[in-house]
Amino acid sequence: MKPGLSLRVSQHLALTPQLQQSIRLLQLSTLELAQEVEQMLDENPFLEVEPDNLPQEDFGLAQADTPVQADGAEIDFAPSSIATSDHQISREGDFDASDSASVSSGSDESPNWEGDGTVEVKPDDAEWGSDAPARKTGDDDGEFDSMTLARVHESLTEHLHRQALCLRLGDEDKAALHFLIESLNDDGYLEDSLESLARGLMKFDDMEMLEALLHHFTVALRLLQSLEPTGVGAHDLSECLRLQLRERLADENSDTVQIAMAVCNQPLDLLARRDVRRLAQQCGASEAHIKAALALIARLEPRPGRRFVEVERNFIQPDVIVSALRTANSAQVRFQVRLNPDVMPKLRVHDIYSNAIKQGRGSEHQGLSQRLQEARWFIKNIQQRFDTILRVSSAIVERQKNFFIHVELAMRPLVLREIADELGLHESTISRVTTAKYMATPLGTFELKYFFGSGLGTETGGNASSTAVRALIKQFVSAESPKKPLSDSQISDMLKEQGIECARRTVAKYREALKIAPTNLRKAL
Repeated sequence: MKPGLSLRVSQHLALTPQLQQSIRLLQLSTLELAQEVEQMLDENPFLEVEPDNLPQEDFGLAQADTPVQADGAEIDFAPSSIATSDHQISREGDFDASDSASVSSGSDESPNWEGDGTVEVKPDDAEWGSDAPARKTGDDDGEFDSMTLARVHESLTEHLHRQALCLRLGDEDKAALHFLIESLNDDGYLEDSLESLARGLMKFDDMEMLEALLHHFTVALRLLQSLEPTGVGAHDLSECLRLQLRERLADENSDTVQIAMAVCNQPLDLLARRDVRRLAQQCGASEAHIKAALALIARLEPRPGRRFVEVERNFIQPDVIVSALRTANSAQVRFQVRLNPDVMPKLRVHDIYSNAIKQGRGSEHQGLSQRLQEARWFIKNIQQRFDTILRVSSAIVERQKNFFIHVELAMRPLVLREIADELGLHESTISRVTTAKYMATPLGTFELKYFFGSGLGTETGGNASSTAVRALIKQFVSAESPKKPLSDSQISDMLKEQGIECARRTVAKYREALKIAPTNLRKAL
């Protein structure tokens, strides 16, 4: 091959460190952003939390209060506070993950945070701060401490051990009972057989030792199943139900309890299907008695350890708050959209350090000047993040205003591209903004993605939101007759009567998403 020189003109996308950080901060949740801020405060000495007693400039979109008229309702939102660079930065944030395939990141060099190349320090770096309060740590006096509440929670094993202290047992039986209690799962079931538990304690096969362990385990199991809650220590659901019925049988020796015991001895699939006719044949009872027994079984607890399970408490802090305002002389509702100040980090550049860099000259200060510019860009990117969230939230409220007035049935179809085209952003940017970001409204707290949904065709040629269709299905099911519940085909026909084209399979998919049982399980006996 003959060597030669040639010129080639090409275009490629280069993401600067500032832009990469802006994209990454945009897709973080509130908790992840707080962790990112904590890490940056530890790493960058020029960054500090703004004290509450210093005056701050108005931050971002919250400084404006411009109502927008839209079909009888008003939505309060404002343009971006960064008037000169907002469009440019929003465009810069307009990239998918696929765009990074052609990114030249310069892995051999450290990120350059110098921006336009100047390292001149502004006279007052406090202008980079925001007006949001500092993030609370939860250690202040008088605040609600969820960890304290979690510590006082009593688990199932602790509850059973406390009851076992009242029993007068020998050392072997006490140890066996302790071992069985510790072998229970969260629902209170003993999943392993007594023989497998005994063999797990043996180092070698010894029939005499195995029989002795089985004897102690059998006595301990009988004691365990006599403790509260009733049904604990069962090996399966059928045994759990029988233990609870046995206790009822000791209190009231009725025919219903005895028939219920017989039903629980049958295969559980008959009970799950509520096959009254087959159960009546197997148990030798009338269908009326079987229905009464099934009603009694339905009131039993299939998971005895349910109330002792420590449920993880997840508290959601909304990023945006929507308030409904009514004027005294008008019946119209005005919706005000604002950022939640509790989730906005209150940061500024350290005055003393920045002034020291300003007075110093020479190449030895170049590295510190870069860290100072990095702190400035971090604060600016956080401001841009909240500005974008507020712009997107305001556009969502404007388009879904009927939802806030007439609830889910008035939800309109909405896709990401509509908001992207309106704000001049990319769909990927809207997707990042609406993921793990929440909006507190008078109707509850919703993720921003909740307001987006596909549409189903109507007879008039329009579209109905899938969220509205699900709400309509839920309304139909709640109004149905318990003795004759609606089938998926009937619900599909009812939707067609409303002018909504929805197939039976689509109805079944929406019904399962709403966690509504099928027709045979909703039918009252």
